[in-house]
Formats: sequence, C-alpha cells, structure tokens
Amino acid sequence: MVRNAIRYSALLGAVAALLFSTACRKHKYENPITKDTQQPDKVLFDTAIDDIEHGRYERARLTLQTLMNTYDTSEYLAKAKLAVADSWYREGGAHGLAQAEAEYKDFILFYHNMEEAAEAQAKICKMQYQQMDKADRDPIHAYRAQEECKTLLTDFPNSKFAPDAQQYLRNVQEVLAEEEFKVGTWYQHKGSFPASANRFQGLTDQYPLYSRGADALWSEAESYQHMGDNFEPQQAAAYTKIVRDFPLSSHADDAKAKLEAMKRPVPAADPAAYAREKYEMDNRSKRSLISKAWGPFASHPDTTQAAKSGTPTMAAFKPGIPYSVPQSAAPAAPNGGTGTNVSTGSDVTVSTVNNTTLLDSAPDARANGAPAAGGTAPQTNPATPAAVPAKGGTGNPVEAAGTNPAATNPADAAMKPLPQNHTGNAKPLTLKQQQRLMLKQQEQAKKMQAAQKKAAEEQAKKDAKKKKKDGSDQTPTAPAAPGKQ
Repeated sequence: MVRNAIRYSALLGAVAALLFSTACRKHKYENPITKDTQQPDKVLFDTAIDDIEHGRYERARLTLQTLMNTYDTSEYLAKAKLAVADSWYREGGAHGLAQAEAEYKDFILFYHNMEEAAEAQAKICKMQYQQMDKADRDPIHAYRAQEECKTLLTDFPNSKFAPDAQQYLRNVQEVLAEEEFKVGTWYQHKGSFPASANRFQGLTDQYPLYSRGADALWSEAESYQHMGDNFEPQQAAAYTKIVRDFPLSSHADDAKAKLEAMKRPVPAADPAAYAREKYEMDNRSKRSLISKAWGPFASHPDTTQAAKSGTPTMAAFKPGIPYSVPQSAAPAAPNGGTGTNVSTGSDVTVSTVNNTTLLDSAPDARANGAPAAGGTAPQTNPATPAAVPAKGGTGNPVEAAGTNPAATNPADAAMKPLPQNHTGNAKPLTLKQQQRLMLKQQEQAKKMQAAQKKAAEEQAKKDAKKKKKDGSDQTPTAPAAPGKQ
C-alpha cells in the first residue's frame, strides 16, 4: 500500500515538474534585433522582447508603446510595431487574434516594402485558417482565410511564405468544396434535381482540385438524367469530364459505358490530369485511428484528402444559372453567348460620376418622362403666357385674353408638367432652364391672381354704382292736386 502511494506521488511530481517546465520555458522570438548597443530605445526593445518570450504580453506592449511614444524617430520603430502585433498573436484567443490582425494590417499599410510585411500577411492567413470550422458549419473563417491567402500570393508571390499559403489555400478550398458537395447531395436526396445539378456543376468548375471531383460529376450527371432527355447534352458533358480529367477514378469506366450507350464520342484521358491524379493518390496522407475516433468531436475540419499539387483557383466563386431556366429569362451572355448557365447578373450598373457639369448640361429624367415603346416621348406645347387685362377694362379679364379659363387657373398651372423646352424645340431642358421656367410660371400665376382680384374689385364697384343708380331712377312721383282737371 505504501509502495503504491509512493509511486503515485512520484508520478504526480513528475507531471507537475513537466507542466512547470513547460510554462517557464522560453519561446524564442522570431524577429529580434541583433545589433549590440546600449541605446535607450534598444534597451526598451530588448526588455519588451524578453517579456514576450516569457509570456508577459501586457507588460511587453506597455514597454513597446513607451518606446514608440518617446523615440518617434527611432530606427526600431517598425520592429516595435511588429512586436506589438506578435504579442497579441502569441496571446491568442478570439480577442487577441482580432487585435493581432488589426496590428498586422497596420504594419503592412505603413511598411509594405519591408520583408516582414510578407510574414505579417502570412500570419493573418494562418490565423484565419486556424479558426476555420468544418464544412457543415459557419464558413466565415474559411472565406476569410481564402481571401487572405490570395492576398499573400498576389502581393508577395516571391516570398518564402508563398508555398505554405498555397497549401493553405488548397486546404481551404477543399473545405468549401465539401460544403457545396453536401448541399448538392441534400438537394438530390430531396428531389430538387435542377438545384443539385447546378450546385455540382458550380463545384466542379470552381474547385477543380477537389478530392471528390469525380463523385460530384457523377452526381451531376445523375441529376440531369432525372431532369429528362432535354438535358442529355449536359449529362454527356459531365461523363466526358470524368473520362478526361479523372481517368483513375472509380467512375471512369462507368462514364465510358454511359457515353457509348448514348452514342457520344469517348475522349482520351488528359496526360496532365492523369499525372496529377497519380501524384495525389501516391502522396495522400492517411488519418490515424485516434484522428478518426476524435473526428466527430473536433471543431477543425479534416484536410488530409486535400490536394498537394496544382494551382488553386484565384477567382471568386460565382454560382451559375441553372440550365432549367429558359434562355429568354436568363440574362444575355457577354460576347454574343447563349445566356445559359452564365453568371452575368442584372443589367443594372452602378458607376461614380466624376464630371460635375452633367448636373447643368444633362437632361433631367424625372421631367421628361419615359419614352413610349418603339418611339420617343411625346412633346408638350410650350406654355402660353396669360394676358393681363388693361387698366379700366371691362368684362372677365380671362375671356378678354382669349384663353381657356380652366387652363389659366394658378392651381392648374402649378400642377401642369413642365415642357421639354420653353423655346418650343425638341431639345431637352437642363436643370437650370427648368428652374427658370418654373419661376417664370410662378410669377405669371401671381400676376394672374392679382389681375383677377383687381378685376373682381372693379366689377363689384361697378355693380354697386349701377344698383344705386337704378334705385334713384325708380323714385315714385307726387300725385296731382285736385281741382286741376
């Protein structure tokens, strides 16, 4: 009994010592300054690096911030900014990685020509890659990792981090392709064959290095077969691609038989595709027993089946239009194409107008109206200015002007649409011309109101005088005196 207790105590002591040694072990910093000097800024930098190597990240960042604020012209300023980002990267966690990415991007922005800029971009790519989830979960980090790795390969193609970034990109696209394969399989089991065929076709076109590309093409052909004889050309195209690009797959012989039964030409295997597939089969790593057992509980995806060679796709993923969509409903393809299964988007475009004079010279589409089908918009007659009656005139001034009373109502004039040109020609009006015309019409409406009011007052005065005169003319006369017959 005592012997077992001693054994357990010794085992626990060994485990504790191992953990303590691991915690106190010094993790060497990747970008130290080897210059031997006792300058104050160099002393601060060395102190901060020692704190980073021993896990005192907050203390190291305070020291580095003191260096950058005190010695703003120091030759170690760029190294200090990079060390701040490295401290967040080593600290880890969601908050630490987010802060590290922001610091790395600032470093790349200000010191793009330094060698460490490529390393900063590589660490951003690696951070997003390490946070990537499985294919059946949120793919946000997979898409972020894909974009960051593409940025590294585009901006720093000759750096020593480019090969690793290229492999990261293959692994990421393997996960994204697996996600599309799962969605297409779900549509196929549901019976939505147009949706499944479109998913599988987009998958094989966008991710040609996918390890299950032959399975996706076979499922695509099956979906088109369920859609009817009208989609036999698409079905034959999927079989042809299997025979040509995946000659070593298990579906190659069946695809040849299908093409022969459909009386379609059977292509020869592509030598480059054959060599690539042979290389992948010889160098594909196998999962260990522990990895297979832990797989359902792991949060990170399995990328052992990802391609080890070939150039990953650099273009963004654009799902195509299903072949079941009629050509009349599909947008027109560029360069005179058929418009089927082409992701051209809508015909509405957005662009920035840099010419500020267009506001004064270009016509206003709101006032001119839309043209009729097969013709141009009807032209409106220019506005006829209302005539103002002369002072002391009689009768209705509107009738004296010889115009329609309803057309000269100020309210109707305000609601009347603006003509295209106040001069009567067919040239569209500019915005300033329309504003001047509107002001002119408002002034005419005010003058008309004043004229109508003045005419109404004069007419009222005349009616009052006439009424008074008629009353005086009808005064009764006195009767004649009696006796004067």
